[in-house]
Amino acid sequence: MSSTRSLPGPPDRKASGSSTRAAATAAFLVAHSNSVGVEQDPEAAHIVHERAPGSLIHQGDFFAWAAQTQERFDCAVGNPPFIRYQRFTGEARKAAQALCAQNGAHFSALSSSWAPFIVATSTLLEPGGRMAFVVSAEIGHVPYAAPVIEHLAARFERVQIVAVRKKLFPELSEDCWLLYAEGHTGATGHILFSPLETFAFMPTPPAARQSIRVDLEDWRTWGGRLRSFLLPAHVRALYAGAVQSGEVTRLGDIAKVGIGYVTGANAFFHLRPSEAKQRRIPSRMLVPSVRNGRMLAAGEITTVSVKGWRRRDDGMLLLRLRKGEELPRPVRAYLRTEEAMSASCSYKCRNREPWYVVPDVSVPDAFLSYMSSDAPHLVANGAGCVGTNSVHVVHLKNGAGKARLLRSWSSPLTRLSCEIEVHTLGGGLLKLEPREAAQVLLPSESPRGSREDPANLDGAEVLKRWRHHGG
Repeated sequence: MSSTRSLPGPPDRKASGSSTRAAATAAFLVAHSNSVGVEQDPEAAHIVHERAPGSLIHQGDFFAWAAQTQERFDCAVGNPPFIRYQRFTGEARKAAQALCAQNGAHFSALSSSWAPFIVATSTLLEPGGRMAFVVSAEIGHVPYAAPVIEHLAARFERVQIVAVRKKLFPELSEDCWLLYAEGHTGATGHILFSPLETFAFMPTPPAARQSIRVDLEDWRTWGGRLRSFLLPAHVRALYAGAVQSGEVTRLGDIAKVGIGYVTGANAFFHLRPSEAKQRRIPSRMLVPSVRNGRMLAAGEITTVSVKGWRRRDDGMLLLRLRKGEELPRPVRAYLRTEEAMSASCSYKCRNREPWYVVPDVSVPDAFLSYMSSDAPHLVANGAGCVGTNSVHVVHLKNGAGKARLLRSWSSPLTRLSCEIEVHTLGGGLLKLEPREAAQVLLPSESPRGSREDPANLDGAEVLKRWRHHGG
């Protein structure tokens, strides 16, 4: 290429509010004498200009600039800003989604900023252009990574993702991988995948371990999740064989998994046994509640478990009032306290009528942990407890047996399935959403062959190691 004009991105993961920054501290800009950066913060833009005086710095939102600029570049390099969807809002999100949609990539409202940033950057390249980015390891497992990968495969001759197990930035909880694409305006039906234990400087991308066809069923079999390709090929074959055998079921086939109830004011609605006794709240209006995942350590919650919570005087009694029922005097007195007045002003409470009736309270057959380090815990509910939205509630359907579910949950196949279907967070944690839980595989009552092969547990350990479980 005759030109070396480049568009560097941010060298760190810092972002202010919902802004989208593309210059940040100028670590990439200073390495390229003929480069362009975009910085929203005026003070930061001034610092960038001082550090890289030969560069052109545009001040403003990256997505708004990218949608309007006529500039095109030979290469782009950097680190997309990582802003979670809760903070990636307002005009920046609207501009990002509009620009990406115009170029055939559609993202849900749950997408973090890095995904549309990569797509938007790709639209700024000259034919034959290339780009290289440090990206969140989310690219290996979140649903909105698939549109990014498929977009790149349709517009570049070569797309390669380098998965790095040892943290690139040890000071960050977030894991990072590497993305490289070249030959803009070309196309490829596959992506190259290179898992590495560690990464050190290299002049060219590493050799690819696998070539993954994104236009074939194999890509969709794994839900467009690259993390599954960290597994040895024979383990993936075992898992795929179990799915195709028809002798396994998904958790969602036999149970409904949902979030627990939301009070809007937990401290008010959950009483300690001593407090309930002092206030003379009738026992019929109190129900033991699982407040968090720490209460799911055992295989079953029993009446003995509840007695232990009572002895410790935990705040584990939900004030469960029903709409239209007559309230006894002690309850009416409690609803007039200062604590009640404060609770009634919370967002959830003031948007329901009456404010003191907590909706969606049910007694499930089991509880499932929302966050876990080793593996999600499934615990039978043998004591008639209810659960907050800090845990998931499981209601069996179609006559499914609780004992069978508990046996299946500890199987090697299910342990591996939890690692495949659930997504990871920083610090080695698994985060389980209801829709993901519904996809977890359960073996038949008489598991045989590949479904109980020890390789399933080996595969689970491989993925646990990649999410830094145990260090």
